[in-house]
Amino acid sequence: MSQVLTVVRNAPASLLGEPSPARLPIGEPIAHAASAQDQTDEAVGASIGVWESSPGVFRRFLKNREFSHIVSGRCTFTPDGGEPVELRAGDAVLFPENCEGVWHVHETLRKTYVLF
Repeated sequence: MSQVLTVVRNAPASLLGEPSPARLPIGEPIAHAASAQDQTDEAVGASIGVWESSPGVFRRFLKNREFSHIVSGRCTFTPDGGEPVELRAGDAVLFPENCEGVWHVHETLRKTYVLF
């Protein structure tokens, strides 16, 4: 049986798709996000890629578990009912399933992600 790896290459310089406004913005400015190298592996039930957001505040709407590595930028994520967590380049974070909360992107944020 062969194993096929799903790889994100050169995340810091990856060319992004067309940015679109945050789906659940809070106030101004409205953050715009884009992604690149979005790949889904049905065999393992996961998708990976690169995601970037301009500064702004918006709600996290994903219900999936997510592992992310922050490539560049800085933000604060406040889970509903929890304490704010500052994330910056070099940090990694695991969002549990059904983790909702508020993203506050202070500096353009780029991350790699795995949704599962």
